[in-house]
Amino acid sequence: MRNLSKALVAAGIISAAVAAPAASAAEAMPSVKLSVYSEYEYRGISQTSEKPAGQLNIDWAHSSGFYLGTFVSNIKWLKDGAEVGGFSTSANLEWDIFGGYKFEVAKDVVVDVGYLRYEYPSSGAFNPKPNTDEVYVGVGYGPVSVKYSYSLNDTFGVVNSEGSDFIEANIAYPLMDKLTLTGHIGHQKYKNNKPLDYTVYKLGLAYDLGGGWNVGGYVKDTDADSALYTYKGKDWGKSRLVGYVSYTF
Repeated sequence: MRNLSKALVAAGIISAAVAAPAASAAEAMPSVKLSVYSEYEYRGISQTSEKPAGQLNIDWAHSSGFYLGTFVSNIKWLKDGAEVGGFSTSANLEWDIFGGYKFEVAKDVVVDVGYLRYEYPSSGAFNPKPNTDEVYVGVGYGPVSVKYSYSLNDTFGVVNSEGSDFIEANIAYPLMDKLTLTGHIGHQKYKNNKPLDYTVYKLGLAYDLGGGWNVGGYVKDTDADSALYTYKGKDWGKSRLVGYVSYTF
């Protein structure tokens, strides 16, 4: 069992949805999304060391506001981190499970509370393990939303980091029919590990092709300390252009 010597930050870009036992068949039908990304980054940090990623989202939503879902993606950060740390791992997958409840507190003001588990199969060689549990609360109004996430255990393999948090603001503003401007700013704080803290920025466009198909791209950047986030010559936090295509059915 080994500690990683630098920042190990991970996980998945997550959508929301819901299921309840009493739901009708129509209400309980899942939404499935298949995506291909030029790179999988999460909170501004590359999860695939600048390599492409294939992703699966399955979401269930209920009209009452409850939702449940899962997310799967290939990753590379654990293998690279292990190699730099002098050991090996077969962990190359992220599997997230999440659920929560959305409700309206005023006209067009929606509150979202929930739980998210980041699971990294075959990651037993790490100590602490990268598997992470978070609870979150968000508020949305029109195209703008803010969200606060709080970690219940050591966060993404960072030692003694229970109680770390991430705060973010997002915008999805329709510029014209089917074309949306997207923006994001967030700050990751690692408790007891301040040198790993950073702020992330994203700005991009998303286009609805119809028939369940969507394409998009965005630029992401962070102020993460490159000395702590560089593995095998790849600075996971540097400015990058990310593109994607997805199909939902």
